[in-house]
Amino acid sequence: MTNMKYQIRYASHFRDAKLYDTQRLREEFLVQGLFEADSVNLVYSDYDRLIIGGAFPVNKPLSLETIDPLKADFFLSRRELGIINIGGVAKILCDGQTIVLDHKEALYVGKGVRSVIFASSDPENPAKLYFNSTPAHKEYPLKKIGLAGADSLEMGSASTSNERRINRLIVNSVVETCQLQMGLTEFKDGSVWNTMPPHTHSRRMEAYFYFELPENQAVCHFMGQPQETRHIWAGNEEAVISPTWSIHAGVGTAKYAFIWGMGGENLDYGDMDIVQPSELR
Repeated sequence: MTNMKYQIRYASHFRDAKLYDTQRLREEFLVQGLFEADSVNLVYSDYDRLIIGGAFPVNKPLSLETIDPLKADFFLSRRELGIINIGGVAKILCDGQTIVLDHKEALYVGKGVRSVIFASSDPENPAKLYFNSTPAHKEYPLKKIGLAGADSLEMGSASTSNERRINRLIVNSVVETCQLQMGLTEFKDGSVWNTMPPHTHSRRMEAYFYFELPENQAVCHFMGQPQETRHIWAGNEEAVISPTWSIHAGVGTAKYAFIWGMGGENLDYGDMDIVQPSELR
């Protein structure tokens, strides 16, 4: 059996969250330790039932097994799955079908797939597989998406330190899903602000996973209601859960990349309520 570890994170009301101290904010919203050798680690969130996970197959393949909160015979019995590889070349077996994922390639796995197995092509350069999963009502086929096949946007500018490329990998313009959306944002040299100006979207929650952050550097992730913001300092390969009532933006002390994942009521990427920086408090 795979070494499967999980936590449950419960939803918080914004009136309560604004009273949290630093440690409590981190306990509720920061996700650490996703990549442990030969283990699958995940967090089950009450926000739209999104699961945030990491699989790190170094010495052996790892099976994505069901966990008790799902009350299901297999993990994808009532769920869909999005995987993005941030490590070496991966081999993913889905009901016996092998899909090879290179660095920064994505895979969508639909409801009903009974067996998902993560493996690395080279143990000396193992795969690191970050994934999100949301409830699903319909079966859609497997689909692999690389950066070349992404629906990409160039946004921001060097003058505001937020010049970036948003690679929309698992979105409805690229692949059919029930509610899951995922993508990967990369910055141009000299830019460190993500999602600025920020926004909220009460129809969806979101999770940000920060990676490619140099040693001893950090990202300051801003959350909370626009007029009642808080911040969390995140390190490399750490994620932050963003409730529907919260902005989600950040600034790094060095260049980094991040993966965003969403679940909720609709698949409209543009469904957001923009908040100008001058309005933030």
